[in-house]
Amino acid sequence: MVDTVGTSPTERPRRTRRTDALRRMVRETTLQVDDLIAPLFIAAGENIWRPISSMPGHYQRSLDHLDREIDELRELNIPAVLLFGIPATKDALGSSAWDSAGPVPQAIRRIKARAPELMVIADVCLCEYTDHGHCGVLTDDDPALITVDNDPTLELLGRAAVTYAEAGADIVAPSAMMDGQVAAIRTALDDAGLFDTPIMSYAAKYASAFYGPFREAAESTPQFGDRRAYQMDPANAREALREVAIDVAQGADMLMVKPAGAYLDIIRAVYERFDLPLAAYQVSGEYAMIKAAAANGWLDEQRTALESLIAIKRAGAKMIITYYAKDAARWLSR
Repeated sequence: MVDTVGTSPTERPRRTRRTDALRRMVRETTLQVDDLIAPLFIAAGENIWRPISSMPGHYQRSLDHLDREIDELRELNIPAVLLFGIPATKDALGSSAWDSAGPVPQAIRRIKARAPELMVIADVCLCEYTDHGHCGVLTDDDPALITVDNDPTLELLGRAAVTYAEAGADIVAPSAMMDGQVAAIRTALDDAGLFDTPIMSYAAKYASAFYGPFREAAESTPQFGDRRAYQMDPANAREALREVAIDVAQGADMLMVKPAGAYLDIIRAVYERFDLPLAAYQVSGEYAMIKAAAANGWLDEQRTALESLIAIKRAGAKMIITYYAKDAARWLSR
C-alpha cells in the first residue's frame, strides 16, 4: 500500500517551520522599530528624575534630564514620542494645560531643537492638570452630583491643542473622550492657522483597569468617582465603531484604540472598517504585568513583550505606543 500521508500541500504546514530562516521567510507580520512610539512624562521643575514604582525603567523627568533620553531614542531610531505633563500647579480648569511655559510646550521646543526629525505627539487632556483629576470641567462642587461638562471642556481642549502645535508638536492627540472633541480641536487649530497639524484621535478609549500605573506616573488619579461616564464600557464593541466613525467624520487624521492587548478585536474591527492610519496603546498595566511576571521568573520578558507587540500589529495597528519601545528597539536590532 502506498503511503499517501503528506502528499497534499496542505497536509504538512510544519515543513515551513523547521528552521529559523524558513520561519522568517514565511512570516506574515513583522514588527519594526518604525512601528514604536515612546511615551514620556515631563515634570515641571528642575533636577527631577523620579522613578515610577509601578513601571520599572520609567521616570518622571524635568527638562534638564530630557536631553539624555532624546539622544538615546535617536540612537535606537525610535521615530516618535508621546508627551504627558506633570505641572507645577493644578486647578479646577486645568489651566496649566494651555500654559505656553508649561512642561509639555517647553519639552516640545527642546526636543525639536535637539532632534528635529523626532516626531512629537502631544496628548491633549486635562486630567493631569486638574486638581480633581477628571478630564474636563465639572458641573457641580458636590461630589455626589459631579459630571464632566462636555461643551465648556471642548474650548479648553482646543486651547491646549493650539498651544502644543504652536510650540512645534507634529501631532496632537485628544484623549479626553469628550463628545465633539475632534471637531473642536480641528476648528481651533484651523482658526490659529495651524492647518497642517494632524489629529491622532483616541477614538476608542475604554474605561480600563489597566491604566492604574499611568495614574501614578501622570499624577492623574480622580479625587472622587471614576471616568466610566465618559470613557467606554469594556463590554461594548459596536459602540467603538460608532465612536470611531464620529471622529472620522469630524476630521481625525489618525485613529487610536486604547488599551491594546485586551482589545485586539476592536483594533481589528477598526482596521477593517476605516481607511486611516491606526495606532494602539499598550498601556501601563500591560507593561507592568509583564515586568512583574518577568521579575518573578514566571515569563521570559523579551519573548513575552515582543509577542504582545506582534499581536497588536497583527491585529491591524501600524503604530504602537508602548513603554517597551526602547527595549523592543534593542531586541529587534540584534
